[in-house]
Amino acid sequence: MAKPIPYQPLSLRLVHGAIAILVLLALLSGFWVYNTYDGRWGSLPLPKIPDIQGLHGTIALVLLLLFPCFALYCFHWGDRRLLYKKSLAQISQGNWLAWHRLANTLMLVAVTFALITGRMMKEEWLPAGELNRGWYLAHLAAWSVVLLSLLAHLVLGAKAGGQPLLVSMLSFAIRPEDRRVRNWWRGGRLKPASPLLLGLEIIVLLATGAAFVLPAIITAQ
Repeated sequence: MAKPIPYQPLSLRLVHGAIAILVLLALLSGFWVYNTYDGRWGSLPLPKIPDIQGLHGTIALVLLLLFPCFALYCFHWGDRRLLYKKSLAQISQGNWLAWHRLANTLMLVAVTFALITGRMMKEEWLPAGELNRGWYLAHLAAWSVVLLSLLAHLVLGAKAGGQPLLVSMLSFAIRPEDRRVRNWWRGGRLKPASPLLLGLEIIVLLATGAAFVLPAIITAQ
């Protein structure tokens, strides 16, 4: 007997879909930048794209602008998909849902640090061959963690929820209660479900804010 397809709130599908597209584009364009100017840990015979750094930076900037909204949604509306106090014990027991929550949480943190490390880079470094800059190496590390956590998110999501979960996230079905925007905000928590998530929210929001402010401060000096 086939598993029933769960219904995902429209707000979740819209926010998740937008961020997913931007993260994928950022990963792809980021690899293209690495492939064009670096490639010391492996490369592909990709065609040269004029101003690939500018394209990657534009995608990353749009992601940065939308990411705080996504983070707030995750911590206050979608916190059941993130780590909570019993998750560590469940992970040690091989619980796939707990592992999926870990991958989701790790991706939030990794994207945050990919954004701030990318913002601290200067466009002239890579064309000039300055490949050992600390911010660039940190950005590569964050990019790698984003990629690994994304793969884990997809694999563990398929393991935990199977095809019905994937179909539910791609579905265009809209229930009557989702047709009014004011209903999208129902079910949220004023505070995250645990001190762990509260601490992570503070880190994510402060780091995202720093990604907006620090480059401007450094440029002004």
